[in-house]
Amino acid sequence: MSNNHGDALVTELFKELSALAQVEAIALGGSRAGEVYDEKSDYDVYLYCTAPVPEEVRRELLGRYCSVMEVGNHFWEYEDNCTLNNGIDIDILYRNLDDFTADVASVVESCQPRNGYTTCMWHNLRTCKIIYDRDGRLAAAKARFDVPYPPLLKERIIERNRKLLRGSMPAYEGQIAKAAKRGDLVSVNHRTAAFLESYFDVIFALNEQTHPGEKRLVQLCQKQCAILPDRFEENLERLFAHLFSGEDVAEDVKRIIDALDALLADNIYG
Repeated sequence: MSNNHGDALVTELFKELSALAQVEAIALGGSRAGEVYDEKSDYDVYLYCTAPVPEEVRRELLGRYCSVMEVGNHFWEYEDNCTLNNGIDIDILYRNLDDFTADVASVVESCQPRNGYTTCMWHNLRTCKIIYDRDGRLAAAKARFDVPYPPLLKERIIERNRKLLRGSMPAYEGQIAKAAKRGDLVSVNHRTAAFLESYFDVIFALNEQTHPGEKRLVQLCQKQCAILPDRFEENLERLFAHLFSGEDVAEDVKRIIDALDALLADNIYG
C-alpha cells in the first residue's frame, strides 16, 4: 500500500479500510492525487467494493479517526462525509468497480456524450492515485482507458452540447432569454448553470482534454486548453456581472456562443 499522501492518521485509516473483506481497491482523487496540495487540502477517497460495507461497521471504524461523521449520505454518489481528528475533511465514496468501468467505457469506447461533464469519470480514473489494489483490477482499468482522446467522442460531445447552447428548440440561449425577460431569477440561475455545463464540455472536448469537474474551470481552461474562444474570461465575467441585473444576460449569452461558434468554425467546421 502506498503511503506517500503523507499523513500518518490517514495511512492508518487506509490500512483498516483495506482490511475490510468487501474492499478491493482504494484510490485518492482531487488535489491529493496530484502534486499541488497542502496540509489543509481535503481528501477525496474512492472505495471500490465487491459488496456493501455495513454502516455500523463503517461508523465504528471511522469513529476512531473522525471527530464529525455523516455516514450513508446519498445526495450524489453513496458516501460518508467526515472530518478527521486533525480537522481535515474527508469524503469516502463507495463504488462498484464493474459498474464504474462500464460507465467509463460507455464514454471512452462507445463514445456516448452527455449533457455536460461527459468525460468527468474518465478524468477521475485517469488522475486518481491508487492506494490499495488487492487484485490489480483498478490498475487494469486505468491501463484500459489510458488511451488517446477518441475523435468520434470529441465530435459527438461538441455536436450534442453545441445544440443545447443554441439551435434546438430546448436550447439554453432561448430559455435564458425568456427567463430574463420575465424577471424569473431562479430560472435564469438554473438555466445558466446548465448552459455553462455544456459550454465547458465543448471546450474541453475541442481541446481533447478530459473534464476535471466543477472547480476552477476558468483557470484550468486557461492552463490546459490551447484553443479558447476570443475574450474567453472577459465574456464570462460580463455574464456573471449581469446574471441577476436584467435582460443584459441574454446578450452576454449570445456573445459567448458567437465567440464559441467562431472558434468551432476555425477548428472544426472550417
